[in-house]
Amino acid sequence: MSSTRLALVTGANKGLGFAIVRDLCQQFQGDVLLTARDEARGRAAVQQLQAEGLKPRFHQLDITDLQSIRALRDFLSKEYGGLDVLVNNAGIGFKTGDPTPIAIQAEVTMKTNFLGTRDVCTELLPLIKSRGRVVNVSSGMGFKALESCSPELQQKLRSETITEEELVGLMNKFVEDTKNGVHRKEGWPDHTYGVTKIGVTALSRIQARKLSEQRGGDKILLNACCPGWVRTDMTGPKAHKSPKEGAETPVYLALLPSDAEGPHGQYVHEKKVAKWQFMPQFYA
Repeated sequence: MSSTRLALVTGANKGLGFAIVRDLCQQFQGDVLLTARDEARGRAAVQQLQAEGLKPRFHQLDITDLQSIRALRDFLSKEYGGLDVLVNNAGIGFKTGDPTPIAIQAEVTMKTNFLGTRDVCTELLPLIKSRGRVVNVSSGMGFKALESCSPELQQKLRSETITEEELVGLMNKFVEDTKNGVHRKEGWPDHTYGVTKIGVTALSRIQARKLSEQRGGDKILLNACCPGWVRTDMTGPKAHKSPKEGAETPVYLALLPSDAEGPHGQYVHEKKVAKWQFMPQFYA
C-alpha cells in the first residue's frame, strides 16, 4: 500500500475536469487520479497530459454505475488506504432548445448530476483521510432554479436541518412531477439542470454537517462551488471562461491548507463564500 497522497477528479477526460487534473498535477503534492466513464477517452487524456510532462494516473469510473464506483473504492482502499482530495466534477446537461421531453431530461440529468454524485460520496467519503478536502462542482444555475421554485420548496431546500433522505425525496419528486406533467403546479421550474444542481449544493451542506458531527476531529473540509460559465462541449463557445479559468475555484478548495478551518459546508464562487439565499453574479 502506497503512503503517497492522492487526489481524484471525476468526469475528467475533457473540459473543466481535465483542466482541474492538469492544475492538480502541477500543484498537488502526491498522485492525481483522472477518472472517466469511457476508458479509451480517459487514457487518451492521460497521454495528453503525459506529453506535457505531467504524471496523472487513470481509473475508469461511471458515476451512474454502483459497481463501477465500488470497484474504484476498493482500488483506493487497497492501493492508497484512502483518499486525500475528491473533486466531484462529473455531470451532464441538455443544450438549450433540445427537443428531448422534459421528463426524460429530468430523469437522465438527475441520475448523473445528483444521484451519481451522491453515490460517489456515499462510497468514498468514508475513505477521506484526516484533513482531506472534498469539492462538489455545482452551478450558479442552481441558484437561478432555486429562485424560481415556490416559496414552500425554497424553504425546504434552504433548510439548515433538511436530511439527506428528505433531499433525495424532493429530487425524486421533481422527476416524477415532470413525468406526470405537474412540475410547474408543484412549484418547480422547467430548468432540469438547475434543479439537479440545487440538489448538489444542498447535499454538500448536509454532507459537511455530517462530517462535522461524526468526524469533527479529522478537520475535513467539504464545499460546493460554482466554477463560472465555462466554455465546454456542454455550454458552448460563448461562455465567459476558459476551462483553466473555471478550474481556479475548484482547485483552490481542493488545495486548502492543512491548517485551514474553512470554508466548510459552503457554496463558493470566485474563491469567495456566496450566500445560499442569493444568486452569484455569473451562472454556469
